[in-house]
Amino acid sequence: MTGAIYQKISKLSFPFEVLNKDLRLIFASNLMGSFGDGLYAYLLPYYMSKTLNINSVETGILYAVMTLVTALTLLVAGMLADRYDRKKIMIAGWIAWVPAPLIFSFAGNSLQMLPGMALWGVWLGGPTNTAYIVTAADKGKLTLTFTAISASWSVGYIFSPALGGYLAGMVGMQVVFYSASILYSVACLTLIFISSQQAMGYRQASSEERRSFFKLLRNRKLLSLSILFALIMFSLLMFRPFVPQFLADIYHYGDLEIGILGSIAFFSSAVLGILIGKLGDKWKKSYALATSLTLCSISLTLLLAFGNFYILMTTFCIAGGSYITWSLMSAIIGPLAPESIRARWISIPQTISMLSSFIAPYIGGALYNISPYYLFITATVATLSLALLTLTRFFEK
Repeated sequence: MTGAIYQKISKLSFPFEVLNKDLRLIFASNLMGSFGDGLYAYLLPYYMSKTLNINSVETGILYAVMTLVTALTLLVAGMLADRYDRKKIMIAGWIAWVPAPLIFSFAGNSLQMLPGMALWGVWLGGPTNTAYIVTAADKGKLTLTFTAISASWSVGYIFSPALGGYLAGMVGMQVVFYSASILYSVACLTLIFISSQQAMGYRQASSEERRSFFKLLRNRKLLSLSILFALIMFSLLMFRPFVPQFLADIYHYGDLEIGILGSIAFFSSAVLGILIGKLGDKWKKSYALATSLTLCSISLTLLLAFGNFYILMTTFCIAGGSYITWSLMSAIIGPLAPESIRARWISIPQTISMLSSFIAPYIGGALYNISPYYLFITATVATLSLALLTLTRFFEK
């Protein structure tokens, strides 16, 4: 009887057993970094609007620049991670983030925010992390492994938005920014202890295997997945930067309340991410992705309909299920990639997603400027449509 109860509890607990030593260190690094990121990331659009008097269109431009930098660095990371030690590239990605919040702390207008947004957009860890995890993980539990590691970001964000909002109200955003920079440094140092990893067979691979970006896109499956994820990321990045501003402008909530709702969303992301990951491994990865998009659409509908704080807590709990899209992309595309060019292969849909999405925050800002409701209604319809589209496509091998 006791053994049966223990087994039931263990099934509901966090699946650390799917993570080896290196993956646990990556989990710890992400946890530290995301805690630092969460201190200010969720509040940043609100801070830019209320403290720096940056309007919604300028906010959209800043996030568009960040997204463009992300797209370019993803492509570079894909090429580097197949040639050199993936561990060093992952460390370099965190180093680029360290000065970003320091720049935000001194900025007084949108132009001064620009260098920080550009550095914040550097994402060398995207395809590098994915390639590292696919190589190191148990292939039979790949979706769960990705969502478990993704949960480290969510766990880091659980308390940090609320804490960031509290600190911002008590001692100002400058202290929040300094704290984030310190935590980014800790995340970077943690990765020193993981094992080195290099792509197997890259130097022996033929020129045909090491094809260019555009030649690789001739692969129909890779092209169709790239287009799908480009549409998904465009829809998500169009509205996400404006959620805190919507809460402030329409429902008149302050730093602390907005931070608490952000914390709820990320706690839910950690829990729902594990459940959705198990769904993807047991059934189909496409079902997991469709579930995530459907939860996003439901949460947006509730956000538009109800301003009561307790209902919003439920709304943001549901929204947490939509925060794992990037991990699901990695779980779907990673196993399809040839080992010798795995990072480059993975970087292609990631790069296309970011390139197609770099204008999304600008469009979101323009829609928000006309009416906040137009933006979120558009996002609701888009995410539901993409959930249905996902179910019509064949993702598995």
